[in-house]
Amino acid sequence: MTSTIPHAKANRSLTRSLWVMAAGSFAFGFALVPLYDVICEAAGIRVNAAPSAVQASAAGVGREVTLEFMSLIPPGSAFELTPGTREMKLQPGKLYEAKFLIRSRADVPVVGQAIPSVAPSTTAKYLQKTECFCFTPQTFQAAEQREFTVRFIVAPDLPQDVDRMTLAYSMYTVADAEPQRLAAAVTPQRQ
Repeated sequence: MTSTIPHAKANRSLTRSLWVMAAGSFAFGFALVPLYDVICEAAGIRVNAAPSAVQASAAGVGREVTLEFMSLIPPGSAFELTPGTREMKLQPGKLYEAKFLIRSRADVPVVGQAIPSVAPSTTAKYLQKTECFCFTPQTFQAAEQREFTVRFIVAPDLPQDVDRMTLAYSMYTVADAEPQRLAAAVTPQRQ
């Protein structure tokens, strides 16, 4: 009978430790949500933004902001990315769209991911993308070229001293894409 008491004590200790770990994991899961929002906002990604989410205000009426478009392609990249227009004059609070042309330089199917950046970096939270090719990886056939659209709103509460912003995209190859899956994804299926 004396041998069961240490086991019962050990079991209670283990159960208590497991409850603490479960509660800690649950709290950590909740802490990730605001962390994800902070990272996305710093990167200029507004996944849940919608045109109705930003209302025109007196601050944006009659005001004009210049948005410059750029591409930053690293040396040896498998992609060429060209903005359809170099700059656009816009009014905060209104929905706009811009086109980008992306061409694969690869001679095999490849998956790429566009990464946006906004300058000055403090204005990233004011450029709210409602639709963007940067939200998901894009699959290209060898030497394929496609046009993509980004729809965005510059928030009306953009600081008054900002009259020029830059939206730049870099295009990177997704390294973990499996070649067989890529070939299947871009090859038309015959029936």
